Amino acid sequence: MSKTVLYMSMSVDGFIAGPNVAPGNGLGDGGQRLHAWFLQDADADADHRTVSHLAGVNRELMDEVMATGAVVVGRRTFELADGWGGDHHDGVPIVVLSRRRPEARLSWPGVTYVSDIKAAMTMAKDAAGDQDVLVHGARTAQLALAARVLDELQIHLVPVLLGQGEPLFEDMPAEHIELELLRTVDGPGVTHLRYRVRAAG
Repeated sequence: MSKTVLYMSMSVDGFIAGPNVAPGNGLGDGGQRLHAWFLQDADADADHRTVSHLAGVNRELMDEVMATGAVVVGRRTFELADGWGGDHHDGVPIVVLSRRRPEARLSWPGVTYVSDIKAAMTMAKDAAGDQDVLVHGARTAQLALAARVLDELQIHLVPVLLGQGEPLFEDMPAEHIELELLRTVDGPGVTHLRYRVRAAG
């Protein structure tokens, strides 16, 4: 059964990017450190889809990411990534959560803009079939958690304290959201933590 899964590299102090995130500086100042575990030795080709240089646990985790059948992403994250040129990986459908009309430069046949998080998740799950849905972006994750439409979190915990930047969980509702740890795997430069979001009740 298809699941919606947030995949996110995060510092130990909870940041997913450094300060001063902007076009051309999508991970903020010093934020590249959070992606070093899968971009190491790939400086000449820093395409997130290129995983051939990886081995062992980190390769297995990136293969898992690339096996997803659709993507749900927030508008800001999508724009900072220049829409991945309309192809995140293997031509899978991309659903962009946005209340604004798409710009012409960020419009591709496989990209759909949707204003409601529940509709976005449903559309992506339908498109993914039996495969999981890859979820990108902090605000999208927050909205999905609040709406109870995020099934799992795959946190790639990087052993660094950024000190400042963009946090993954900010302005969350006051209610507790219980998580169940499904897997802990140590890889070079990172610990992979997978959680299931427990049903409210």
